[in-house]
Amino acid sequence: MSPTPPARRLRLGLPRRVFSQVLLMQLAIAAGVAVLATGLFLAPLSQQLDDQAMRRALSIAQTTAAQPRIAEEVETTPPTATGPVQQEAERIRLATDAEYIVVMDLRGIRWSHTEPREIGRKVSTDPRRAIAGKDVMEIDSGTLGRSARGKVPLRNNAGDIVGAVSVGIAYDSVRARLIHAIPGLFAYAGGALAVGAIAAWLISRRVQRQTRDLAFSDISGLLAEREAMLHGIREGVVALDRAGRVRLLNDEAQRLLGIGDEVVGRSPDDALGTGRTADVLAGRVTGTDLLTVRGQRVLVANRMPTDDGGAVATLRDRTELDQLGRELDSTRGLIDALRAQDHEHANRMHTLLGLLELEMYDDAVEFVGEVVGDHRATAEQVTEKIHDPLLAALLVGKATVAAERGVALWISDGTRLPDRLVEPRGLVTVVGNLVDNALDAVAGTAHARVEVELRADGRTVVLRVRDTGPGIPAEHHESVFTEGWTTKKPPAHRERGIGLSLVRRFAERQGGSASVGEAAGGGAEFTVVLPEALAGPDLEPALTAPSAPSTVPKEES
Repeated sequence: MSPTPPARRLRLGLPRRVFSQVLLMQLAIAAGVAVLATGLFLAPLSQQLDDQAMRRALSIAQTTAAQPRIAEEVETTPPTATGPVQQEAERIRLATDAEYIVVMDLRGIRWSHTEPREIGRKVSTDPRRAIAGKDVMEIDSGTLGRSARGKVPLRNNAGDIVGAVSVGIAYDSVRARLIHAIPGLFAYAGGALAVGAIAAWLISRRVQRQTRDLAFSDISGLLAEREAMLHGIREGVVALDRAGRVRLLNDEAQRLLGIGDEVVGRSPDDALGTGRTADVLAGRVTGTDLLTVRGQRVLVANRMPTDDGGAVATLRDRTELDQLGRELDSTRGLIDALRAQDHEHANRMHTLLGLLELEMYDDAVEFVGEVVGDHRATAEQVTEKIHDPLLAALLVGKATVAAERGVALWISDGTRLPDRLVEPRGLVTVVGNLVDNALDAVAGTAHARVEVELRADGRTVVLRVRDTGPGIPAEHHESVFTEGWTTKKPPAHRERGIGLSLVRRFAERQGGSASVGEAAGGGAEFTVVLPEALAGPDLEPALTAPSAPSTVPKEES
């Protein structure tokens, strides 16, 4: 026999759903406000009714005291139940619906009263203030019970005070008016409460739709998970509202973009400045896996719209991957140079072997001399004009690769560069980048030629790379320096379209510029100007000091 399940205890408390809790709280607030408003209205209403009753009593008393016959008869006739003062007072009382009208002399003896037997007796309340000439309003109790009273002095024709007039309004009538007003007040309060309840229900229904009928604990859990996810993932997240303003960014996005929480509420242009990164976040550039550069970082961005009209952009750091790609390209370039040299060396060795087998020893000696002389001449031509060893070695190697590809690599006659470069590795990368682009542009064309010019103007270095390729249309002279712009098929290990952008950034970071134009005779001519690229004559060349790795990636456009 299975054990009896334990009885469940009834738990009282707020419901779990947001809809129910909001509705109950709003109903409680509406009911509380209705009760409070009713109480606040009733308190001054009671006081106002009292004041109205006392003023009415005072007004009747003043009207009665203004009758000249009453003062004269108080002075000339005795107080009797059938006297003229009693008759006049009763007439006025019945006409005004007062509870009583008491006329008294200076001693407080009544000359009129609702109960005739009280005439001739002293009043039960103190009349001294009225006899002293003051108007009195009060709520007090007397022989007829509690009433709202008005007392005024009674004056004769000469203006002398001869007594006083006291008028009372039954307090039960005041209370009756108050009680009579309460049902109407409660009706208004009930109507206001009903309207508030309907409004609370409509608002709660809207909250229910927006929160998808979740409980507060569920929302709290979702917020905690959201914070943990946003600040824990190694991918930048930027959320924008429907107006295009930044409303959220996580720690990784702040690190990748170099910004902080102060940009929340601002547009991407205000937060980042004009550029491709701001264009991608703002949605002016569309697509997937968009390349962009922010400072020293190469980023891949994706932007997705949200249901509320905003958008969420994700950012991934490809700097390390891009560096590995550049290292692979450098290695491939070295392999290509070695392969070209090996191919050329094998051809020469075959030629030399043939001359020796034909016993043409003099021709063999002459051939070896020419080969050694040509190679020495090429190296000497470069080193005579470019004194920096890194640049000279780069151009000698590029000349070998160019020859293998059927391209003539020339060093301009105007080239003169001393060995005083401040950042030689950066310039080596820039030159290698532009030369590789030029070789790709002219490879396979007739009379292919690439010309490199490096000259110093004071401490400024001016680099020009010209080619005889198809050139770049004028409308694309600025586009080639934009991240992601390329006309080449990207290799499998990385993306293209950021090399020239990084070259321009390197130049601008040095206070210079990078531009492209049309070379004489056709083709493209890239010009890079680097102010302060050379150390002063009294300073040691930068090559003798440890050099930091180049900050300019080598990349094809």
